[in-house]
Amino acid sequence: MIELDAATVLLQWAAGGMLFCWVTTRHREVGLGYGWLLRGTYLVLAIGAFAAGVAVDVNDIQLVATAATAAAIALALASSIRRKRAGVSGQRAEQYRRSARVAAMTGIERDAPALTDEALGPEFNPAWDLVAPLLAVVGLIASGLDAGAQPALIVARNLAGAAFLGAVTDAMLLGHWYLVQPGLPRRLLLELVRWTGWTWVPEVVLLLVPTGMISALTGDIDDGWNGLLVWFWIACAVTTIVLVFVTKAALKEREYSAVMAATGLLYLAILTAFGTDLVARLILAG
Repeated sequence: MIELDAATVLLQWAAGGMLFCWVTTRHREVGLGYGWLLRGTYLVLAIGAFAAGVAVDVNDIQLVATAATAAAIALALASSIRRKRAGVSGQRAEQYRRSARVAAMTGIERDAPALTDEALGPEFNPAWDLVAPLLAVVGLIASGLDAGAQPALIVARNLAGAAFLGAVTDAMLLGHWYLVQPGLPRRLLLELVRWTGWTWVPEVVLLLVPTGMISALTGDIDDGWNGLLVWFWIACAVTTIVLVFVTKAALKEREYSAVMAATGLLYLAILTAFGTDLVARLILAG
């Protein structure tokens, strides 16, 4: 079986979100504001996970790991803000390239000098974003081991759910970031969409493993709604992976509006993804 508690779900969300924040920011092409947005969002979720953990009296290891996760996110955010003058090397190089291209086409030279790396100082190292999810993994393992029956399966579900929820959430947020930074290459968004599809597989498979949704499908576990929740879970799981393929197809279109269409599809995907994870937790916790 599996427990449904806000402390674990919020910790999963924060862990996966910070992991895929690093997946994108490591390319050094997305502006600093995107990292600030994600770190601020997942800091709030980690703090919420800690508060929920105190309220429901989770085990001490999970509680300490959750507090450490929130602290790691806060420190990464503070470090990134402190080093904002350096900006992002890839984004800065792209701006210089475009300025040079415009100058070559129009003959109009800009007087703004290109600052050297020495003058700007060291950039924020995206590797620091990995500290929080590593700490969160300790809490998610502790939560699974404290669940009672089938602890290894519960731990695997916790970790798979963290990656799944983090990938789809960051994909949706990155899609919106193209409004702020429209020159971003689509491969960054496509990378997160692919990760959403890849993490969907272990998420669904582990939820089916007995005792799991297979037992709910056969009627051995009563969902309390005469099977309605089970069918709703199936619809969420199937719709999520269909939306992944449709989003990938949308990103193949050349028009810029394709990115906004993909973002809209990811809005739907995040709803069905959370339905996939949370509805199964609700049924299996019954």
